[in-house]
Order: sequence, then structure tokens, then C-alpha cells
Amino acid sequence: MSEAILTISSKNYSSWSLRGWLMTKFSGLPFEEKAVSIDDPAMRAELLLLSSSFLIPNLQHNGLKIWDTLAIGEYLNEIRPEASLLPADLEKRTRCRSISGEMHSGFGPMRSALPMNLKGDFPNFKVWARAQADIDRITTIWREHLDLYGGPFLLGERSLADAMYAPVVTRLRTYHVPVDAKCGAYCDAIMAMPEMAEWTEAAKTEPEDMEELEVEF
Repeated sequence: MSEAILTISSKNYSSWSLRGWLMTKFSGLPFEEKAVSIDDPAMRAELLLLSSSFLIPNLQHNGLKIWDTLAIGEYLNEIRPEASLLPADLEKRTRCRSISGEMHSGFGPMRSALPMNLKGDFPNFKVWARAQADIDRITTIWREHLDLYGGPFLLGERSLADAMYAPVVTRLRTYHVPVDAKCGAYCDAIMAMPEMAEWTEAAKTEPEDMEELEVEF
């Protein structure tokens, strides 16, 4: 039995669960995975963006319970600094916090219009203006940091920021959103990570479906 327990919800639909899971994997902390069914009313509210707060994922470790995704990342960085979830370099660390915070608190139109759905495939999806503005801002962040640090990840080596933006990569793939070559290469690097392959394989075998998230807007 691991001393750490990470509670998540759907691997197919839950972008926040993916973020917390990737952070924990990146940290190297051994953990037991505990899944909450999407039939749970609170979990459905979170997945449908109807909840005012997000309590999943949460990490229990050494008698502590951490439930905000960025807080999970900060905690893991404190107990596993060698994993460099937050870079040692002050400039990189500051940028990592800034762009991760922007992902954490922003991009609501994109979240609503392009819900995460790893089993979905919508090649003719219409991206409306507000969601496209979010995508444009995200790809600007990506290009700036890939140019600044040389890739293949946003801060050069993978970090908390890549865990935060990984669900966006899946959205771009699910809804066939075109991006430039530099951003496309970043998407390829994210999807090539063994952790993403493990998560995606599990997501595609999930039996549950949510009709509310299977509709083309």
C-alpha cells in the first residue's frame, strides 16, 4: 500500500484529474490511484463546469489532503524538489507559475466549448470566436516559451506547466484545431510522453459516457 493516495474522476473527461495525475507522476512520488465514478453528483457538476469549486483531484499524503491542482503541484515540488516541477532557475520558475496560473484561472470559453474527451473525434468542429481567442492566447504562450527555452517542453525540460497545458493538447487533437508547426511539435512531444500514453489508453477503455459532453456545440 502506497502512503500517497490520489483521487481522480474520469480519465476520458476530467482535465483537472489529468493535470494532478501528471504532476504526481512527474514527481516520482509512489501513489495509489482512487477513482470516483462520474455518476457521483458532485463529480458530474465538476465535469460539466457547474461547480463553484473543484475538489478532484486531491492528494492525501503524510496526513495532509491537498485538493487544488496548483496546490498539489506546489506541494509535490516541496517534497520532491529533485523532480523540478518548478524549475530551480528563478526566471523559469516565475514564468512557470505565471503561465500555470493563467491556465488555472482562465480560458473559460475554450473549456466550455471544447470539453476534454479523449474518446471523441470531431473533424468538422466549428470553433467560435471566444474559444478561438483563448486558443490564440494559449498558442502565443507556447510559441513564446518554446522560442525562449528551445523546447521540446515549455521551460525546456518538462515541468508543472506542461502538466497544466496537456489537457489543451488533447482538446486540440479531439476537435482537429489547426496550429502552426512549432505548436504542433509541442503537442507531439506531450502526446509522446509515456505518462500520456498510459492515461490515454486507460481513458479509451473507460465504460462510462456522459451524453452532456458528447454533443457537438
